[in-house]
Amino acid sequence: MVHDRKSPERLALIGVVVNAGLALVKLVAGIVGHSFALVADAVESLVDIAGSVVVWGAFRYGGRPADEDHPFGHGKIEALAGLAVALLVMSAGVGIAVESVRQIVTPHEGPRAFTLVVLVAVVVVKETMFQAARRAAKRASSSAGHADAWHHRSDAITSAFAFVGISVALVGGPEWAPADDWAALLASGVILFNGARLCREPMGELMDRQAPEVADRVTASALEIEGVLGVERCETRRSGRGYRVVMHVEVDPQMSVMDSHALTGRVKSVLREKYAELDAVLIHIEPFAGQPH
Repeated sequence: MVHDRKSPERLALIGVVVNAGLALVKLVAGIVGHSFALVADAVESLVDIAGSVVVWGAFRYGGRPADEDHPFGHGKIEALAGLAVALLVMSAGVGIAVESVRQIVTPHEGPRAFTLVVLVAVVVVKETMFQAARRAAKRASSSAGHADAWHHRSDAITSAFAFVGISVALVGGPEWAPADDWAALLASGVILFNGARLCREPMGELMDRQAPEVADRVTASALEIEGVLGVERCETRRSGRGYRVVMHVEVDPQMSVMDSHALTGRVKSVLREKYAELDAVLIHIEPFAGQPH
């Protein structure tokens, strides 16, 4: 898989523009069409804008090279951005839930039919954005990009709930007008669930959780290098869109310091060339005491 670090940044910026246009359309249509579910959907899009701006800014800052004050780079800010986006999603869910309940207990005019057309268009656009952003986040191994992608999906879900609620209200007549508000309330539950789920990946990155799939790949590659007799352990952690690896390589106990130093250079070079997602590789030399692999 090609490790493309720039595509999530580009899509985050595109997301800002798309969400701004959709939020305006949904807000106007919701107000004119008497649909709180659509207004709630517009609010969710406004939160999407804030989230995309946060993610884009994190990509810009996180992509800076390491410096004297940040010798390990700036990638952790992307995990912080992902966590911030998740909290934004959850706050939007709470706000929509509170207002939905207020609308349910307050009699009001039912929604207009034209709002359904708006919602169909919104679902198509947001699902397309979700698919594109998710692929980009996967290619770049970005937790912030992943959060931004699911932000689009939560917006599509909100719109789908609004579509169902408005349809029920239109078919059922005035007595079923609150169906629009119940749809918004149900959507808020989905938004809260997605927000809570989105917290997991950036929290894992901030806590330096091991990435076993990366460790397995780089260990297998290191064992193919002449002079490497074993790998005692391999520790990997994500930082932004890249990974940092600390590997304990076992060598012949009689190997000189100069030769073992040269071997660490070969191991680093091979791994960095083979895996573009590796930002840093630190090799410790250990004496080999077992049977060669």
